[in-house]
Amino acid sequence: MVSRRLSLVFLAAALAVSDSAPGLAQDYKLGTLEISQPWTRATPATAQSAGGFLTVTNKGTTPDRLIAAQSSVSAKVEVHEMRMDGNVMKMRELEKGLEIAPGATVMLKPGSYHIMFMGLKAPIAKDSMVPVTLVFEKAGSIEVELKAAAIGAAAATH
Repeated sequence: MVSRRLSLVFLAAALAVSDSAPGLAQDYKLGTLEISQPWTRATPATAQSAGGFLTVTNKGTTPDRLIAAQSSVSAKVEVHEMRMDGNVMKMRELEKGLEIAPGATVMLKPGSYHIMFMGLKAPIAKDSMVPVTLVFEKAGSIEVELKAAAIGAAAATH
């Protein structure tokens, strides 16, 4: 009887893990660049913009730059930074892209560097996957998927 209960516990645990695994965001590799923890936030129905977040690690010996991003979910996509200018938080496009130095890890996160989706074509639903093509100056392009966390999430919920 104990063996049967234990088997049921293991079966339930296995099902829980297999059910949640597809929802986890995938990590990606492009040359010497590693891209991890890709995510975004769900948006309200009337939202016109959204942010995309991820981590890029350069395992190589030369710098690279995230110079562009593209996605079918919005009319325009830019690589942005937010920073304080006096007492005012300002957001701007990084016209020359975002450098990822050799051996460095750069986090794109709320309130800092991020991918900006402008002119959303539809709301982003929680748990949906948002396709984005990241364009690097040297490594080239890679398509990644950002998992949508809840509206207002401060970090990915993997």
